[in-house]
Amino acid sequence: MIGDRWGVSDEEIVRTFPCDEFVTSPTLRAWRGVSVEAPTEAVWPWVAQVRLAPYSYDWIDNLGRRSPRELRQLPEPRVGEAFTAAGGHKLGRIVSVAPGSELTGAIMGAFMSYVLVPRDRGTSRLLLKLVMRTSRWLAAGLSLGDLVMARRQLLNFKLLAERHQP
Repeated sequence: MIGDRWGVSDEEIVRTFPCDEFVTSPTLRAWRGVSVEAPTEAVWPWVAQVRLAPYSYDWIDNLGRRSPRELRQLPEPRVGEAFTAAGGHKLGRIVSVAPGSELTGAIMGAFMSYVLVPRDRGTSRLLLKLVMRTSRWLAAGLSLGDLVMARRQLLNFKLLAERHQP
């Protein structure tokens, strides 16, 4: 499908992601990934902070409100909590979490998993997989839209983690 991959290797797309447990036979599968010049411990708090804002194109998906650019010292995410917020409204729910390594949320029928993979020399990979059952035509459009928005989100998490390392 057009737009189903960005920044991921063949090895990364064949791995199992937590979101795979929630959708059988998805019509939409999209993988995103970015290398981060920071350890997973520095990236995780930013991923966990998606509960406050989308961290993508704020003028589109956050009604012009800027996603926080400093860490808010949130408690670890828990299953059942709101997954994210946009325009001041809580959206979706967290369905799976392994603090420090994985966060999976459900929003508008889609399930998405953020997975942190440690690398050597204090670097890491931030992977995102999105799965959903929908019509093939809608899946194609959603894949392209997600490509644009998720790419910006992952690049923002990368930038913030690299700038604010402990």
